[in-house]
Order: sequence, then structure tokens, then C-alpha cells
Amino acid sequence: MTVARLTSLHRRRLREVWRSAGWPAQDIVEAELLAMGLLERQHDAAGRCTLRVTDAGIQTLAESAALNRAVRNDHEALVEQVALAQVREGRIAWRGLSLRAHVVTEEGEGWQMAMPDVYSVRHTSVAAYLQPVVHEIKVRRADLLADLRRPAKRAAYLDMAGAVVYVLAEGIGRVDEVPPECGVMEMRGGQLETLRPAPARALPHEAGLPFAIWMALARATPVRSPESEQLRLGEDPTQDAAPMPG
Repeated sequence: MTVARLTSLHRRRLREVWRSAGWPAQDIVEAELLAMGLLERQHDAAGRCTLRVTDAGIQTLAESAALNRAVRNDHEALVEQVALAQVREGRIAWRGLSLRAHVVTEEGEGWQMAMPDVYSVRHTSVAAYLQPVVHEIKVRRADLLADLRRPAKRAAYLDMAGAVVYVLAEGIGRVDEVPPECGVMEMRGGQLETLRPAPARALPHEAGLPFAIWMALARATPVRSPESEQLRLGEDPTQDAAPMPG
């Protein structure tokens, strides 16, 4: 039995049984795990039935954990590369922000929390020139497809940024699968390539960004440039950065 034949639902149930007293749910997921030999039934002296993760189930949990770590490492590596690319373009970038946005979808209107992989603005003193951008990084096709089914998440990103860009690991998705209101970049041969520029628009906020976004940025630490922080002779620290990328 290999991890590849399991669904995420199977793996989640297996973890739940491992962490719990193992009381049976008697549903189809449990039946399939029993048939796979990843769970087994045990009866105590009173005849009560509990579930136990077998040695094969423990091996599956370990393999799943290793796979998840590898995916997280690939994701974090691409997030880091995108963030540093924004910094090198003269922008100010943040990772791991938790931001609140006002969204309007077919299901209604309300507030939505969003955590963009990379959020960046131009280095400028003019609110109208901020050009905030969200970069959403995907390294697995399943994660991309799940994300594309969440219109409220994209609506949140569009509320806090003038452009949204999906950055994909090579081969996990097509440009035409990503909604046209978003740009698409792909990692190819270690280089980021723009497949479709993101439509840019100005945000309707006098201060350039919503007040809640400003407060979140004030509390967060931006990504540091890997190059020397010393200015070159004659460089103007107040000069606006280059135009917004892809």
C-alpha cells in the first residue's frame, strides 16, 4: 500500500485515530482504511471495539509527513524567491501577513481574512504610486485547483491590491485556468517567467491602502534585501522604484 493511493481524507482520518482513543466511526473512510490494513479493530474484556493504527499505518503516516515537509519546503523556497525578486525591483515586500479585506461575491458581502504569500508595494512617498501587488504561490496542482474554487479569497486579494499574480511551479497549471483578473508567472529552469501580465488598477483609497492594511504593515517586518544596505554614491533614497512587475 502506497501513500499515493490514499486521499487526503484517508490520511486525515488516520492521523485522527493515531491521536485519539480510537473510537470507531463506522463510515466508509474507516472501512477503506481497515481494508487497506492501515487500521485494525481491537476488543477489550467488556467487548468494546476500538481502532488501532497498524505498523503499515504508522509507516504511511511517516511517509505522508515527509511528503508534506517536502511540499512545504518547495513552497517556501518559491515564496522566498518571489519576495526577493520584488525587493530587487525596488519594492517593499512582506511574507506571512494576515490581512482583513472587504469582499463582495455572489454569496453576499462581508469581511474576509486573507494571508497572501507575498505582499509588496512600491518604495514611494506618493499614495497613488504604491501599486500594491499580491503574489500567490502554488507548487502542487491540487492546491492550485482548490484555490481557484475560492472566489472570496481572490476578491479579498483584489480588495487589498491593485494586481494579483499566481506564481506556479512548472507544469502544474495552464494560463487559461487562472481567472483573467489575475496575472500568471511560472518557475521555469530556476527563473521566473511572466506568462500573462496582471491587469493593474488603482485602489479607491485616499491613503493608497485601507487603514487596516496600513496597520498590519506597520506591525510586520518587510523582507530584507540580500545585497548591501549601503547606498551607492549618488543614489537618491527617496527615488521612486521601477514600475510594477508582471
